[in-house]
Amino acid sequence: MPEIRVETDIAASAEDIFDVIVDLRGYDRWLPASKAFPGTTEISAGPIGVGTTYVESSADGIRHGTVTAFDRPNGVVFEQPMTMKPRALGTVDIAVTYTLAPAGTSTHVVRVVDLTLPLALRPARPIVLRAFRREIERTVAALKAYVESSTPTD
Repeated sequence: MPEIRVETDIAASAEDIFDVIVDLRGYDRWLPASKAFPGTTEISAGPIGVGTTYVESSADGIRHGTVTAFDRPNGVVFEQPMTMKPRALGTVDIAVTYTLAPAGTSTHVVRVVDLTLPLALRPARPIVLRAFRREIERTVAALKAYVESSTPTD
């Protein structure tokens, strides 16, 4: 199972960063749409927590996500299997784990994405992993830019 890991330090509290990450209804405020991530829809009612479900549709497939772990402000896990388009390509199992650790005046943020590729996509593994890495890096950079621009400084 390939793992893609991206780490950064963000000049903000773990609580502030965590709240942005789990605010599925607010992603459009900080994460511009892309081919891989046009937005989050069909978010289940109520506060975000374990069991919350959502949908992310893209040209490549549809991710049906569920929050499976929620430990404010230390981390959160999203399980989001993606049914590929066309369906004959199978389903990519995706687990996204954020871990946040205070580091002085900033917070060390680690985003790990574990992927299980269906047989039909294994020959294209390098291309698929490169596309996922690019989107993961874009997401972490956007998170950092948004939180740091929104956090008051002394």
